[in-house]
Amino acid sequence: MEPREQLDVALVQVAADLDPTVNRERLADLVPSGHDLVVLPEAFARDFGDPGSDVSVYAEPIPGPFAAEVARVAQQRGTTVVAGMFETAVDTARPFNTLVARGAVDRDYRKIHLYDSFGYRESDRLSAGPVEHCLAGLGGFTLGLMTCYDLRFPELARALVAEGADVLVVPSAWVAGPRKVDHWVTLARARAIENTAYVVACGQPGPRYTGHSLVVDPLGDVLVEGGDGEETLTATLERRVLDEARRTNPSLLNRRL
Repeated sequence: MEPREQLDVALVQVAADLDPTVNRERLADLVPSGHDLVVLPEAFARDFGDPGSDVSVYAEPIPGPFAAEVARVAQQRGTTVVAGMFETAVDTARPFNTLVARGAVDRDYRKIHLYDSFGYRESDRLSAGPVEHCLAGLGGFTLGLMTCYDLRFPELARALVAEGADVLVVPSAWVAGPRKVDHWVTLARARAIENTAYVVACGQPGPRYTGHSLVVDPLGDVLVEGGDGEETLTATLERRVLDEARRTNPSLLNRRL
């Protein structure tokens, strides 16, 4: 089968409930049909709750109820779904912050960089994932998975692209505050520009989080950007745009370090 020339994506910018059953039961209504890739936010299976609160009681194994429902809905809709959850770890008091991707791909990514910044200490309650790069092929494109705070680490994005990623998928729960929307948008555009890659970044909405889910093309143009409320955004990623960007700005080929 020849690689497809485009990938249709949907970003579901929705707030996670504190009840995992509610979130699991909402999946079927939230995931739209007619898209190759549907991205939900970080921690969608259950929100973080109050800062510093214990989330270990909401951790699930993989396979488990949430991952199974993501797979079921993805199959029902004929799509690939990426969504965040807390996954049981060896240290049962500190689970992983994990993305599950189900549908045409079957991958799990455990967040490498924990959010010990801006007065928060995610590492007090969660375990960092191993330093492993999570990539998956989808419709002739290669996805590289990252989570929220990972966006502030250009070396991870570059490593994913060096291994073949041309779409960086970034589910998030980007905490609101001064300059935070500007950081979110600026960093998403920077990761796209410096790697001549698409960035598909889906966050939870306000008031706690910033919202502003967005898709950025490989030359840094914002194809779609949400506001701070709940909404579903759509965009089309085009192979010709990716190829032309890498011809126009061959920075990946010009690297010397």
